[in-house]
Amino acid sequence: MKLLDELKARGLVEALTDPEIEKALDSPTTVYCGFDPSARSLQAGNLVSIMVLRRFQKAGHRVIALVGGATGLIGDPSGKSAERNMLTVEQVAENKKGIRENLARILDFDGPNAATLVDNYDWYKGTSAIEFLRDIAINFRVPQMLAKESVKKRLEASEGALTFTEFSYQILQGNDFLHLYDNYGCTLEVGGADQWGNITAGTDLVHRMRGKTAYGLTFPLLLDSTGRKFGKSEGNALFMNGEMTSVYDWYQYFLRAADADVIRYLKVFSMRSLDEIADLERQMKARPEARIPQKALAEELTRLVHGEEGLRTAQGATQTLFGGDMSGKSAAELEAIFKDVKSAEMAKAEVAGKAVWAVAAAAGMFKSNGEARRMAAQGGLSLNGAKVDDKRVIEEADFIDGRVAILRQGKKNNFLLRVKG
Repeated sequence: MKLLDELKARGLVEALTDPEIEKALDSPTTVYCGFDPSARSLQAGNLVSIMVLRRFQKAGHRVIALVGGATGLIGDPSGKSAERNMLTVEQVAENKKGIRENLARILDFDGPNAATLVDNYDWYKGTSAIEFLRDIAINFRVPQMLAKESVKKRLEASEGALTFTEFSYQILQGNDFLHLYDNYGCTLEVGGADQWGNITAGTDLVHRMRGKTAYGLTFPLLLDSTGRKFGKSEGNALFMNGEMTSVYDWYQYFLRAADADVIRYLKVFSMRSLDEIADLERQMKARPEARIPQKALAEELTRLVHGEEGLRTAQGATQTLFGGDMSGKSAAELEAIFKDVKSAEMAKAEVAGKAVWAVAAAAGMFKSNGEARRMAAQGGLSLNGAKVDDKRVIEEADFIDGRVAILRQGKKNNFLLRVKG
């Protein structure tokens, strides 16, 4: 299957600037995608762009990842209803380091078809305001710029509060394409559907200035079956940096994918063939309770972004949460794993030497002492993964790293007990 046909089959083509792109891709082509350094890590939503670049690279095309060191200082108004906070040069420089590391996990920056990483700050940092207006901005027409869908939506959403700085973003991104065309022979830009206006600004500029054809390809913005933006977990972004989003949370996000979403996610993110994905879909229909596609998706994307060690950590954490095995886990790890369960903090003097059931009741895990004691007597109460009876007391050694203990009622109801003093 040709690359463009496969991208379409995977739901990764929203629009093309020119149908001739299919013929252009019959020979090695240089393609680029831009990444906004607004945080020190890329997010799960950026994976769509990265995986598209990965597919191009695997197909023998040359890929360029552009980190917007200059445009990141301005902020892209596309898809935004309000002006973003300005970043400093120092903040952008720090964020770029993290993005380079993120990209290097997925794209191959070594070998005969190595990916290239560029920063548009390198070609804008020496440009004066006069040069910008005379040599770059003069090639753009205000009516065409106002006609861009991203600009119209921003004007409507903000009641006209679009700054000239944001308005000029498409000029810079358009000129990026011209720069990459001149210096790298780049003829294709890819990006999300919200980037259509910025991408066509570049294709138009290359045609006007060089008399050559350049192409653009956009892919749909990825939403889940409820209409929520992909990569958001409980209102928080899902970062590729393990310090910003734990490997466990990353793994669990994909493991919890709805049946209505998981096959689409596999087509977008997995390097498995479409036939293999179709087989996973058949298995899901036959045994939905086994969540086979979700496990395949979570394992592949955790391994891709966090490596084999990260996958083992995530699976170990999952086993701890649902299986009760606390061995080898530090207090910090347990607090991260159980961060979403009910919890309480008590003084060690209130806990040590007391019956486990009594502590559980005092912490608020049960409605009454009687309920807690009956649960322990019936073998339904656990401490740090081990069942306890109604005579078992909590000792100092039960506090992991001297500060936490995990209580469990039955098989699934966990409770995080923090101790102090």
